[in-house]
Amino acid sequence: MLKNKIVIVTGASNGIGREIAKHFASEGAAVIIADIDSDNGKLLADELNNLSGSGYYIQTDVREPGSIKNLFEETENIYNQVDVLVNNAGVSEFLSPFKVTVEKWDNVLNTNLRSCFLCTREAALSMAEHNSGSIINIASTRAFMSEKNSEAYAASKGGIVSMTHAFALSLSEFNIRVNCISPGWIHTGTADELRDKDHLQHPSRRVGTPADIARACLFLANSDNDFITGQNLTIDGGMTRKMIYEE
Repeated sequence: MLKNKIVIVTGASNGIGREIAKHFASEGAAVIIADIDSDNGKLLADELNNLSGSGYYIQTDVREPGSIKNLFEETENIYNQVDVLVNNAGVSEFLSPFKVTVEKWDNVLNTNLRSCFLCTREAALSMAEHNSGSIINIASTRAFMSEKNSEAYAASKGGIVSMTHAFALSLSEFNIRVNCISPGWIHTGTADELRDKDHLQHPSRRVGTPADIARACLFLANSDNDFITGQNLTIDGGMTRKMIYEE
């Protein structure tokens, strides 16, 4: 169902975004890697071209509205449409609220939240012409639970969840589905970096991997699942359902 679909993944050069891009390309999609990291972005594009689909890198700074505009203009020039958008780009910086400057606050909110709004709006302009599309936003379980000193990140991810159901209603007349995924602990390094107790604290008995999120993106992007919109899918090994008390 995803063969020859045009998919944009922001923040795709590394981490979870990289795995999302690889999964879509493995299903035969043409994947646009939108990321500020050109070295890894170009390497990933080459890798995707050896899969069932293809990869194309467009350098994008999602903090800059002009850069976002260029991303979608270039995509339209090459592929003529956008079928799927995954808003994955994000940053985190945990600081005492007394040390968060306006500049640091704006950097997190503009990277994580404002970019999600601007990219979704641009994608919707293309999708509306074809009366179909799927937009998937990557939020976080930190939209619903927190550690200290995470105000900017929590605000950005909470905003993504709320904006998801708002966009689902606004874009429904164009047959565009909008959903989000809230990952928990997703380890992007090597397995030997984790301890047994890291895995065992999860009801699932393991820490998550980027592939867990990528498979969910494929599910939400599949047009067979067109009854799902405006939803948040929590993928956290059950941690947000676990009551934790200090012993």
